[in-house]
Amino acid sequence: MIKLVGVEKTLGGQAVLRGVDLEIPVGKLTTIIGKSGEGKSVLLKHMIGLFQPDRGEVWVDQVEISRLRGRALNEIRKRFAMLFQGAALFDSLTVFENVAFPLREKLGLAEGDVGRRVHEKLEQVGLHGMGHKYPAELSGGMRKRAGLARALVMEPEIILFDEPTTGLDPLMAKTIHDLIVDMHKTFGFTAVMVSHEIPKIFDISDWVAMLKDGKIAAMAPSEEFQRITDPEIAEFISVGGTVTLSPGARRR
Repeated sequence: MIKLVGVEKTLGGQAVLRGVDLEIPVGKLTTIIGKSGEGKSVLLKHMIGLFQPDRGEVWVDQVEISRLRGRALNEIRKRFAMLFQGAALFDSLTVFENVAFPLREKLGLAEGDVGRRVHEKLEQVGLHGMGHKYPAELSGGMRKRAGLARALVMEPEIILFDEPTTGLDPLMAKTIHDLIVDMHKTFGFTAVMVSHEIPKIFDISDWVAMLKDGKIAAMAPSEEFQRITDPEIAEFISVGGTVTLSPGARRR
């Protein structure tokens, strides 16, 4: 679904991505891990065309998007949705209006159809009856749910999750992870998540990739990734907590 070939990016005079080669499997949930400052969010923004690489290629299916602009890039972006760290809701709009925003901007649907789709998504993420509230009236977890509803409302093929549980307590973080898994099962989109939640992400991810020194140091199915013997990767996993190699605990 998404393929990066030799992607390099320098920001503020610092080399962030130093030749990333990465293939994202169709219909799976792939999580990218790595130390803070390694450029995980920068990598996501290349996938959706928010950043263009200094060198290298970014492919979405059979289209190389890194040099696209304007209408051609917007057509590719219609296949994507992105859930940002802070949910990126418009403070001046209600939850309903936030979720409806992409429908009104991109599809020009009749208001009756807009309302039906918005209420459907709000119910699916557990925000039934909350459409009249403003973001400031919501808890952190509820804002994440609203952001997820807005991501889902366009029924995208691909959703990018940038640290979706940042700032949440462990119980709420688990709730959001479970919700993402449920929505992934229901809609079958291709998911790419950046997360620091180790070892939790091994229970929800199909594939795990590690960004290290500006390159993908390793990528494997979740259970296999936990068995990698490279000392630095093993140490990084271990500092997140005790890793349990229990395939039965996974959803697949």
